[in-house]
Amino acid sequence: MTGKSRNHVRSLRHIFGAPLIIALLSLVGLVSALAGDGAADWLSWAALLVPPLAVVWAMRKHRR
Repeated sequence: MTGKSRNHVRSLRHIFGAPLIIALLSLVGLVSALAGDGAADWLSWAALLVPPLAVVWAMRKHRR
């Protein structure tokens, strides 16, 4: 068989990589929001912005 078939096997890293990164960034954002002020607030805003952006990106990609 040449080329990619629809039934190709994906690795666990390929399947769970992006959700794991999103979860870790959310955790970092929540902890930094609770733990500090100033730069920690900026870090929390940036980290907690990732999940909604990922949803918007996925919805736009799915519509095409």
